[in-house]
Amino acid sequence: MAIRKTVSIAANIAPILLMIALIPLVSDDFALTALYGVIIVASFIVKHKRRDLGVFLFGLVTMFFSEWLFIGTGVETFARNSLFGFMPLWLPFLWAYGFVVIERSLEILG
Repeated sequence: MAIRKTVSIAANIAPILLMIALIPLVSDDFALTALYGVIIVASFIVKHKRRDLGVFLFGLVTMFFSEWLFIGTGVETFARNSLFGFMPLWLPFLWAYGFVVIERSLEILG
């Protein structure tokens, strides 16, 4: 049973790893965000839980404002700043899908 849970969690993490791997390969933040959109939509098509969209939107809003706070206080800086001139456009989407993966992983473990 533990192996099955591990494989299931790894399958949920795979899109995140792909998204992270694309960061150094795609220099255009708008193109990278579009690719993230394709990956996220494809992931939701492959497996969709009732709460996924709500968790995704919560993560998107929460992480946008968290990153904004960190940048505003000088804790973080980004060389790529395509979203309102202070952070990469794709970053909140990566974080938001991370929230979905965490939610799914907790469900698998529970």
